[in-house]
Amino acid sequence: KIKFIILVFAILAYANPAHASLFAGEALDTVADIMSWIVLFVAPILAIGIFLLVHIMPEKIAEKKQHPQAKAIQTLCILSLFFGGLLWPLAWLWAYTKPVMYKLAYGTDKLEHGSDTEEKLAPAQNTEQELKRLRQLVSSLETQLREQPANGKGGA
Repeated sequence: KIKFIILVFAILAYANPAHASLFAGEALDTVADIMSWIVLFVAPILAIGIFLLVHIMPEKIAEKKQHPQAKAIQTLCILSLFFGGLLWPLAWLWAYTKPVMYKLAYGTDKLEHGSDTEEKLAPAQNTEQELKRLRQLVSSLETQLREQPANGKGGA
C-alpha cells in the first residue's frame, strides 16, 4: 500500500515540459492566420445575421398567431434594429399578448390574411345587414320607450 502511494506521488512529481499550443513553427503561424480571418470577418457576419434573425422573431410569431396588430409589431421590430435592440423585448411581449378590447372595436381578435376582393366584400355585406338589424332594434326600443311613459303617467 505504501509503495503504491509513493508510486502515485512519483508520477505526479514528474513534470512534462509545458507547451502553449498544440502547434509549433509554421503550423502555429498558419493556425493563427486562419483564426484571425475568422475573428475579423466570419464572426461579425454571423453575429449580424443572428442579430437580425432574433429581431424578426416577434414579427414571425405575430403572423403565426394571427395577431391583429402584426403590422405594428413588424414596425416595432424594424425600429428595434435602429435603436440597437432596445425595443425588441417590447415587440416580443406584444407578439405574445392578446389585445384587450380589440374585439369590441373591430369585431374580431385575429388578423384576416389575404387581400381578395371577395373576402373584403363579404364583411361589407354583413355590416349592412347588421346595420339594418340594429336600426330595427333601435326603432323597436324607441316605440317601447314612447309607450312606457304613457303607461307610467296613466297609472299614477
